Amino acid sequence: MKNIPEVKVGLVAVSRDCFPESLSVNRRKALMRAYEEQYGAGDVYECPVCIVESEIHMKQALEDIRQAGCNALAVYLGNFGPEISETMLAKYFDGPVMFFAAAEEDKNSLVEGRGDAYCGMLNASYNLSLRNVKAYIPEYPVGDAAECARMLHEFLPVARAVIGLSNLKIISFGPRPLNFLACNAPIKQLYNLNIEIEENSELDLYEAFKKHEGDERIPEKVREMEAELGDGNQKPEILPKLAQYELTLLDWIEAHKGSREYVAIAGKCWPAFQTQFGFVPCYVNSRLTGMGIPVSCEVDIYGALSEYIGICVSGGPVTLLDINNTVPTDLYEEEIRGAFGYGRNDVFMGFHCGNTCSAKLVSPKMKHQLIMARTLPEEVTQGTLEGDIVAGDITFYRLQSTAEGALRAYVAQGEVLPVATHSFGSVGIFAIPEMGRFYRHVLIEKRFPHHGAVAFGHYGRALFDVFQYIGVEPGEIGFNQPAGMRYATENPFCGK
Repeated sequence: MKNIPEVKVGLVAVSRDCFPESLSVNRRKALMRAYEEQYGAGDVYECPVCIVESEIHMKQALEDIRQAGCNALAVYLGNFGPEISETMLAKYFDGPVMFFAAAEEDKNSLVEGRGDAYCGMLNASYNLSLRNVKAYIPEYPVGDAAECARMLHEFLPVARAVIGLSNLKIISFGPRPLNFLACNAPIKQLYNLNIEIEENSELDLYEAFKKHEGDERIPEKVREMEAELGDGNQKPEILPKLAQYELTLLDWIEAHKGSREYVAIAGKCWPAFQTQFGFVPCYVNSRLTGMGIPVSCEVDIYGALSEYIGICVSGGPVTLLDINNTVPTDLYEEEIRGAFGYGRNDVFMGFHCGNTCSAKLVSPKMKHQLIMARTLPEEVTQGTLEGDIVAGDITFYRLQSTAEGALRAYVAQGEVLPVATHSFGSVGIFAIPEMGRFYRHVLIEKRFPHHGAVAFGHYGRALFDVFQYIGVEPGEIGFNQPAGMRYATENPFCGK
């Protein structure tokens, strides 16, 4: 994945001057040993310059981790810690920061070797608030060396997403299609997140596409596509145009990302795209997403943003799907009931025309876009990638700006079932516990659009932490609440 940051965490231990400095030194070293044993070396740099006890030490440590190329900071309370200098370190560091603390080791060390970091975390959190410093604090932030190593490792995907967002540009082409205003949202929150947005006309894109006619790189790009599709290459005649379009987007990214390192695209794919370009862009969108460059459909800017966060967190391809249709009763009764333990309202079909990376589809095939072909000549609707989505764990999620300009998000973990969909497009049968209630009281109640991002694996913990870190207000991150945990608007008399 070339389109996401590499994270290097600077581990800085702190110590209050009335506690033995050796406590923090030894606990930092034990933490590093545990981390390297569990996860290997390379992600974390152990700051050896000093144990931070004062503002002078803080400046020295800050300079050291900057020189070491660290773009994330972990402040480790080996003992109670100096609340002023440790939070100043976080304030002056330009990047994501976490705070965590050491637990006591054994009963024989509770006099000269007691660190009181459990207490110190309280003062640290209070001082962070006084200074308006945002920091990642694990769910239970105090532990032994192995537990703190796990916390540090769990910080990496959060840090990767935060760093990526701070250096991201979203490039869009065209306005939202008619009747897809649900994917429209105020862009002010993008600027609040330090994200750049470049909005272009479809004519700009079409002009660039025409200039790529006869590009000498097209034959090689076609060969790449042929190798990827294999026996699924059912529309070989359209590959040269798709190759031309892919080169157009890749060149546009290089020419337009400007000062930013990372890019996501919100693309226009209908209604005039097919008749003017002569194909649908779905397969190219799927390929770019497989390269780590998410491309949302229907100029869904917050969909592209959500996909990018998922790529940072998971380190792999994601997709954007419609939360689309119910599973027919006969299909549920014959192939799901009793076999998987999900109720009928727990399952639904996630679908889009053909934008999902081929690596996440069962027997992907290049076809024409069936929905578009109902009103257009079939030859201009070629270029979609169809197949059932591979079975396995997933996380459905989205970050959205409301019409009033506030950030809102949801996260729900589940799975794609190994059940044939009997349908078309990039499609799968998704199962999320208590999906029916989640659909009603989060997706509908909170006015989310029909597009949801999908990460392949269970990443709810990291996504939830990312959303909190970037400023989604408490209570504005929805999730699929278990049975017995009532939503605020849920009628307590239903079902009685």
